[in-house]
Amino acid sequence: MRTFVLMPETVTPYNNEATKKEQVAEMFDNIAYRYDFLNQLLSLGIHKGWRKKSIRFLKPLQPKQILDVATGTGDFAIAALKLDPDKVTGVDISEGMLKFGREKLVKENLTGKIELLTGDSENLPFPDNSFDAITVGFGVRNFENLEKGLQNMLRVLRPGGMLVVLEFSRPRKFPVKQLYNFYFKRVCPFVGRVFSKDARAYSYLNESVNAFPDGDDFLTIMKKTGYTDVNCRPLSFGIASIYTGKK
Repeated sequence: MRTFVLMPETVTPYNNEATKKEQVAEMFDNIAYRYDFLNQLLSLGIHKGWRKKSIRFLKPLQPKQILDVATGTGDFAIAALKLDPDKVTGVDISEGMLKFGREKLVKENLTGKIELLTGDSENLPFPDNSFDAITVGFGVRNFENLEKGLQNMLRVLRPGGMLVVLEFSRPRKFPVKQLYNFYFKRVCPFVGRVFSKDARAYSYLNESVNAFPDGDDFLTIMKKTGYTDVNCRPLSFGIASIYTGKK
């Protein structure tokens, strides 16, 4: 019996004629100056623990070349240094986010270990089999073409390498589901409007999470695009999930 997975609805930040990729880049350019502050405020710091747990899945591989896709201001790339790689390369479509990320690397004296480049999952500027591990933190739901992005990441992953995806998911159980929906639908957009010049960005956050095929649906898409040994580990009562898959 074949299992059918509905591909994610195309949700965009501004609902204009620009492509989703262009709109996402514009949105992150707009909020880059407040991104780290709001990330810390809205998550109450929980996202740091989620990243640490994600990185631990790569420890047995002892990866020397790591790619962080949708790197933003580089927090996931910096966390990956715990694995003692030779180099971490971060790519993002938002030059605004990369600007603040590069400033962070200079401040923390990490420019010799981490390189941040303009790029996106669908058009990665690297040869086949370039990386031992790939991470994506809260970025896959922003891909314009999810399957194409996953396939291209698989292309640059070395045989035996691992993809680790950390992404928001939707809690299903009472009362976490109700609290989560209220927080994402009401609190996040309000706080975003107060502290950011882009009122749509944090409404889009809720919409993009709701449109994303989380849990088993995402694992099915990973399998379809060529990943093996795929797994999903829910975090914090299902607020987020860690997905892993190998080449």
